[in-house]
Amino acid sequence: MSHAGGIAAVVVVSILTLGIGIWGLRVSRTTSDFFVASRTVRPALNASAIGGEYLSAASFLGVAGLILTFGADMLWYPVGWTAGYLVLLVLVAAPLRRSGAYTLPDFAEARLGSRRVRALTSVLVVAIGWLYLIPQFQGAGFTLRLATGIDAPLGGLVVAVVVLASVLSGGMRSVTFVQAFQYWLKLTALLVPLIFLLWVWMGDGSPSPANPAFDVASQSGSWADPLSGHGTDSAGHPLYSTYSIIIATFLGTMGLPHVVVRFYTNPDGRAARRTTLVVLGLLGLFYVLPPVYGALGRIYAGDLIADGRSDAVVLELPSRMIGGTLGELLSALLIAGAFAAFLSTSSGLTVAVAGVVSQDIVERWLPGVAAFRLAAVVAVVFPYVLAVAAQDVGVATAVGLAFAVSASTFCPLLVLGIWWSRLTDAGAYAGLLVGGFLSGIAVVRTFFSDGGTSWFLTFLAQPAAWTVPLAFLTMIGVSLLTPQRRAPHVSTFMIRLHTPEGVPLHRG
Repeated sequence: MSHAGGIAAVVVVSILTLGIGIWGLRVSRTTSDFFVASRTVRPALNASAIGGEYLSAASFLGVAGLILTFGADMLWYPVGWTAGYLVLLVLVAAPLRRSGAYTLPDFAEARLGSRRVRALTSVLVVAIGWLYLIPQFQGAGFTLRLATGIDAPLGGLVVAVVVLASVLSGGMRSVTFVQAFQYWLKLTALLVPLIFLLWVWMGDGSPSPANPAFDVASQSGSWADPLSGHGTDSAGHPLYSTYSIIIATFLGTMGLPHVVVRFYTNPDGRAARRTTLVVLGLLGLFYVLPPVYGALGRIYAGDLIADGRSDAVVLELPSRMIGGTLGELLSALLIAGAFAAFLSTSSGLTVAVAGVVSQDIVERWLPGVAAFRLAAVVAVVFPYVLAVAAQDVGVATAVGLAFAVSASTFCPLLVLGIWWSRLTDAGAYAGLLVGGFLSGIAVVRTFFSDGGTSWFLTFLAQPAAWTVPLAFLTMIGVSLLTPQRRAPHVSTFMIRLHTPEGVPLHRG
């Protein structure tokens, strides 16, 4: 792969990202513009922006790498990431927008009337945001090293600098336009090369066993059988791991900071629901593509499994299957898409984390927009340092852990806070502690573990199946034991959450 093509792709995407961000600065003047784009983003634009930020390195590179290595079981990742928006649509989207909150901590305080719950929610938002940012910087370093030859830490630094420049220029208003553009760039970057790759594959006929790459890829024919236990990602217990992945991805979406903050940018609850419907279509369209790259990798790039470079399969296939100038151009297009994936997701996470840090910490010393900009710097620098120092973990695996933590903490808080009036601040606090602590132990153990096949290690590698029920039970149990701590305004707040905007509400 020519480094010239990769460098050109990165430069072009960076220039376009900064250009769109600067253009958005013209309409970003108020604090509300920086936090939630003044709640004026229409469904079509918002859905494209959500697709842009949601489809991260794990989606663009990690899904194909997982399917290449572990087979059909890994299809549950894209299925869960998409279906999570269906759960979000049914249970959360419209009521959350009607709450009038800017961030998850705002919602927690407004619903429960507790500063203590707000503080814990803020800590969890920052933790999940940083956990999600770490694989973005690691993946960026890996991709830019492959594409341009620069060191991995420097590649992550490039992404961090471009993200900061984009976010600091105009906050959520600018980032919305940038992410909408990047969704369509990522879709095009995967679709166009895949058309050529499938044409070559059909021209090859059935791959010959004499092909060395095919020999490596064919060591086990069970990779295409669901729940076969092929590979090591299932840790020897594929049925449990699969269901735990499903729980994490289905329920974790609603609590991801960069996803939730997007619904505060809609004009009203109806627009939030329409946005979610469009998002389901855009994600479904995108997720058809990465599994095909993984399947083609089993034929043409099986050696990447043994080399531990399965996440590179998307970027490697054009040079292996096509070669020449066309292969170089298609590789450059894929590099542009991968770089856009790092930028868009990192930008959304930075805005979400910066919003919480600025409101809860920095605004004590600085006014609104200045506080947001300083918080954005903190939101990027700390996870970048961790990404450089931390042990390398597959991008999809790390993102999956972020989903598990989100499902174990914010899913119970949102579902019970919106639909169960008896939730108390004590119950919410206890449930967040239990879910956050247990899933956090699993994250630390996974990051510093060499793997294994025991049930204990399997539980830690995929914790959602037991941490989510425990968090729900804790919130419900403690709330039932502390009815006196029920917020006095809860009835009024619940009416506000579930009453459409067109219905007039009268006090007294």
